Amino acid sequence: MQFRVPQFLEIEDKIFGPFTFREFIYLVGGGGLCFTLYKLLGLFWGAIPILVMAGFSLLLTFYRPNNKPFVNMLEYGFKYFTQNKLYIWKKQKNQKNKPDQAQVLDENKTIMVPTKLSGSKLRDLAWSLNVLDLSKQKEDTQ
Repeated sequence: MQFRVPQFLEIEDKIFGPFTFREFIYLVGGGGLCFTLYKLLGLFWGAIPILVMAGFSLLLTFYRPNNKPFVNMLEYGFKYFTQNKLYIWKKQKNQKNKPDQAQVLDENKTIMVPTKLSGSKLRDLAWSLNVLDLSKQKEDTQ
């Protein structure tokens, strides 16, 4: 039995001329807000808010950084500022060795390395040691 597999699921249909439904809503909503601001504040007092709302509406409709909708960038920025941050490497002074860590000494440099290494962590460690070796070799040759 053969089944038709839908393709191009990420591409939205153009419903209102060259605009998708979402883009059309951004344009109409921005136009409606601009009109409301004009009626409430008048042209003199409402010029700046009208320009801000029109610009934001046009950004939502037409600006596509990295070929993704601008709304995604706003969502990611909001999540970045509201979620907790994870700091992996922090320098702590006067810390003694913990049982799950090994200490690697290189003259005046101390590097704390986890003893349980996965493939990617081991690759990162090897790269950092190669960089340290290269800098040491450059100092020796000079």
